[in-house]
Amino acid sequence: MRFALLIHSYFPYGGQQRDFMRIARECLNRGHEVIVYAFRWEGKVPEQIEYVPVPIKGLTRLARYRYFSEWVAAQIQAQPVDAVIGFTKMPGLDIYYAADPCFVEKAITQRGAYYQYTPRYFHFKDFEEQVFGANCATKILTLSELQRQDYLKHYPDCGNRMLNLPPGISPDRQVLERNLDWRAQLRKDFEISDEQLLLLQVGSGFRVKGVDRSLKAIAALPPRLQRRVHFLVIGQDRATRFRWQAQRLGLERQVSFLSGRDDIPHFFAGADMLLHPAYEESAGYVLLEAAIAGLPVLTTATCGYADYVKEAEAGEICAQPFSQSELNSRLTSMLEKLGSASWSDNGLRYGRRPELYTMPQKAVDYIEQIASTKESPV
Repeated sequence: MRFALLIHSYFPYGGQQRDFMRIARECLNRGHEVIVYAFRWEGKVPEQIEYVPVPIKGLTRLARYRYFSEWVAAQIQAQPVDAVIGFTKMPGLDIYYAADPCFVEKAITQRGAYYQYTPRYFHFKDFEEQVFGANCATKILTLSELQRQDYLKHYPDCGNRMLNLPPGISPDRQVLERNLDWRAQLRKDFEISDEQLLLLQVGSGFRVKGVDRSLKAIAALPPRLQRRVHFLVIGQDRATRFRWQAQRLGLERQVSFLSGRDDIPHFFAGADMLLHPAYEESAGYVLLEAAIAGLPVLTTATCGYADYVKEAEAGEICAQPFSQSELNSRLTSMLEKLGSASWSDNGLRYGRRPELYTMPQKAVDYIEQIASTKESPV
């Protein structure tokens, strides 16, 4: 079969992009053809993938997104495929991989009332309705129960088109025991002593991931703990505003920012805790990857994969609605218990479950089934 995969931008370190690549490779492994339409591709394109750059036209981001949708639709009309799989919401999809949370829910709960009268709101609401609306036929691959419930709240007729996926942890992230050599080497490389507490946050998009919340929680630690902390943030984003925040809080010497990288397991081995108080997160692979690597996790209930952290008993979850004081309290409590709590062992044990590593296979099973039931290529 021949599949078209649609994504606005590909770069190696985003969660959505990692899922996209895993699914693309699984399609290729099964002998299917993969054509990718994207504005940009950062890094080398795999030889077996046919990459078609979409022209960037339009004075605004919204205009460019509309052009993307229209241009790709014309290309697919001229060169039909067996299924169109979108990793962003837009018209004309056979399948939508729900990497993003419900836009309408986010607009209502995280924006002021004025936002619902802006061009941005109308655009993204329209494109979301083109996937989830009552008159649509697009199948939806969902990542978590939290995400599913948010969509059903605003689009109650889409439930029979939703298909649940298991976690998509890469098998090479499974850890049988914490690597003490990696831990020692990483702390040596970053000049972090054994007496220091290394807190880690990983994820592109520092604002949405809640880096501001993490900095506030560290600043609120009792002095005896705070002076031992070093906070390391890794991801693709501009760190300027967060460096300024760290400076205002008196933490500038205790905070480091690194761009996205491939050796994250080494940081899991070297750190003492993962902080991830995200504002929103459809899944949050880093939560599960850290937990199964034996790293205790502190996160928020707005992350889809927080349920796995709870089930694994590999950390703690701040309730919804979010309270900064709760995060502050939980961080202090967890740091005080690190030497005696069983979070690390529980996470390692949970990581032995084979179903944690099957998302790409299940996603392509669904894609094949959906494509085979279509009367003819679109």
